Amino acid sequence: MKKMTIFLTSILSIVLLTGCSKWVDKGQSITAVGSTALQPLVETVAEEYQNIHPGQFVNVQGGGSGTGLSQVQSGAVNIGNSDVFAEEKSGIDAKKLVDHQVAVVGITPIVNKKVGVKNISMENLQKIFTGEITNWKQVGGNDVDVVILNRASGSGTRGTFERWVLNGKEPKAAQEQDSSGTVRQIVADTPGAISYVAFSYVTKDVATLSIDGVAPNDDNVKTNKWIIWSYEHMYTKGQPTKLTKKFLDYVLSDKVQKEIVAKLGYIAITDMQVKRDWQGNVIQ
Repeated sequence: MKKMTIFLTSILSIVLLTGCSKWVDKGQSITAVGSTALQPLVETVAEEYQNIHPGQFVNVQGGGSGTGLSQVQSGAVNIGNSDVFAEEKSGIDAKKLVDHQVAVVGITPIVNKKVGVKNISMENLQKIFTGEITNWKQVGGNDVDVVILNRASGSGTRGTFERWVLNGKEPKAAQEQDSSGTVRQIVADTPGAISYVAFSYVTKDVATLSIDGVAPNDDNVKTNKWIIWSYEHMYTKGQPTKLTKKFLDYVLSDKVQKEIVAKLGYIAITDMQVKRDWQGNVIQ
C-alpha cells in the first residue's frame, strides 16, 4: 500500500509539473520592470487585468528606468518601464526595442513644508541643484540650509528633471534614493529638503514649487507651459505577442486611459495638446 501511495504521488507530481510547463509555455505570466514613477499605474492595471483574466499574471517591479530598459533589452523581462526614451540611455539599442507610450507624467520639485517658498525662477531652481544657492533665504524663504535629495543615477525621473532644469550643467553631489516614495518621505521629514517626484507621488506631506509663476498641474503639462514632463513608456524587445500584447492593449484601452490614468495622477496620451520627440523638440 505504501509503495502504491508513493507511485501515485510520483505520477501526480509528473502530471502537475507537465501541466505547469504547458501553462508557462502558453505565456500566462509576464514581468514588467523599471520606472517607479510608472509603477503605481502598471500595478493597478495589472491587478484589474488579473481580476478579469484569472490565471494570467503580470508581475510588476521597480528599479528605475535604466534597469527596465537594460532588462528588456537583454530579454530578462517582457516589458521595460521607462520615463525616458530608449535613445536617451547609453548602452541601449533603441532600434531593437518597440516603444509603447501609455501615459504622460508631470514632474515637480517638492520641498519640506517649512522652507517658506512657493514660487521660484527656473534660474534659481537650477542654482539650487548645482549648489550655487545653499540657503532658502537667498530665494525669499526661511533661514534654513538647502538639503538636496536626488533620485539614483539610473532614474528616468532624475533624467527628465535634470534635462529640463539643469540644461546640461553638473548637479551638486547629494544623497540619492531609488524610490520616489522614500524621496517624498525624507523631504517631508527633513528641514530645508528639496527633491522632485512625479505628480502622482505628491501628497499633503510635502509642498510643490511653481516655476516662474507656472503651477505644476496637468493642464499646464498638456500645453507644455510646464515643461518638466515625460512620456511613460512600456518597451518590448520586438513586437509584443501573447500575454504581453494582450496586457499592453489593455493598458491602452479606453477603459484604462479614461477611467484609471487620471485617477492615479497621470495624463492620458490622448489628452496631450503637444507632442515631443526623444530630443525634446515639440513636434505638434
